[in-house]
Amino acid sequence: MPAVLTEKRVLEIWQNSLQGRTDLLTEDNESVRIIYPGRLNDDRGADLRDAVIATRQGLLKGDIEIHRKTSNWWEHGHHRDPVYNRVILHVVFRNDSEKGIALQNGAKAPTLALHDYIQTDSRSTLLRTIPCHNAFSRRNIGRIAEILDEAGEQRFLAKAAGFQEAILLKGAGQALYRGIMLALGYSKNKEPMEELADRVPLKKLETAALDKAPDIEYLARCQALLTGAAGLLPSQHGERYPDEEQIGDWEEKLENIRSNSGEKTGMSAADWSFFKVRPGNHPVRRLAAMSHLLLRYRKKGLLAGLEEKLSEAAEDSGSHWLEQALLIAPDSYWSRFLDFGVPASGMVPALLGKERAAEIIINVLLPFRFARGPAERSEEAMGIYREYGAPAENTLVKHMRKQLGISKQLVASARRQQGLIHIYKTLCSQGKCGKCPVNTGSS
Repeated sequence: MPAVLTEKRVLEIWQNSLQGRTDLLTEDNESVRIIYPGRLNDDRGADLRDAVIATRQGLLKGDIEIHRKTSNWWEHGHHRDPVYNRVILHVVFRNDSEKGIALQNGAKAPTLALHDYIQTDSRSTLLRTIPCHNAFSRRNIGRIAEILDEAGEQRFLAKAAGFQEAILLKGAGQALYRGIMLALGYSKNKEPMEELADRVPLKKLETAALDKAPDIEYLARCQALLTGAAGLLPSQHGERYPDEEQIGDWEEKLENIRSNSGEKTGMSAADWSFFKVRPGNHPVRRLAAMSHLLLRYRKKGLLAGLEEKLSEAAEDSGSHWLEQALLIAPDSYWSRFLDFGVPASGMVPALLGKERAAEIIINVLLPFRFARGPAERSEEAMGIYREYGAPAENTLVKHMRKQLGISKQLVASARRQQGLIHIYKTLCSQGKCGKCPVNTGSS
């Protein structure tokens, strides 16, 4: 019998072997019951995200960090890292420390040591941790498909309701622009993109298009305003970008526009996430993509231009029009550089490719169109959504397919993928297994 299990094995036990146990006690003698064990984290921070546990204080929602020993927490410096402030429980095999776990913000997190609850030499079949595990094998396929379709439409309607509110508060153009900016932020930079959209509103960007400046000048203005307000120009983040004498013509042009704009305050590079961000998802490239969208619809405006494409898509009964309305190949500068002063090698990613275009169509354009109405246009938007094929799977969709034990073929539409996401966000991560149609619906 090993003195200490591997971290991987501790994680497996937490996820799969503690179903129904009511005798789990933390090192502070607090009762813990697993409602939802969480999903693997592919970013910085704790091992598992969106877990739900029941304690005497009620339901706690957050992250779970897994270690072999309690002392690993301190050895790894998690007490100094704010990204671990979401941790609600530290799970270890053995407690080897008298100190409680401290978070960077000064709060405490309890530790659960598993060595008293498990047989370390046991390799028996693991128990199901959650009721819906492998639901596909226990349910009617048609009913599972219906559940996913229904959940996908609930998510769509919730997004449409959000756009209705945003349109009332900020106007249709700003609501659409803000939605696109959020989608361009991907999962890691949504919040800073949202802030930037408010700092540099659509009206300000489109006002710069009113004069007769050449397109290249307008493009430069948009990029300068966006990247400058984001704090991502070379002069604003010198440690990541080239020395002043290495700055090229395009960078210098943007710097001069920003300098002459009179804008002195803005965000900083520290507001953005770069960890495990693929080159194509880098915030600077996404802002360059936004500037190209503004240029593409310069004459009509972003709102009118994209609404025209939505009408064409409805008439043609296909998504091709919408994808073409958003796809942006790298231009002369961004075909040679991944970031300011960072030369590209090999195949350079699009500023806005098919995968991100699909995300914008599904999560922004179609629910926005539905929200704007009238009823005929709303029905058209829903019709396109129902027929839209499944884009590339993200980590959350993959997690839910594995959790439910369903095939990729069964989730071959955007609506069903969105249904999986809706179930996860509104039920799984909220500890509401008892209300989930996967568990409560008829077989």
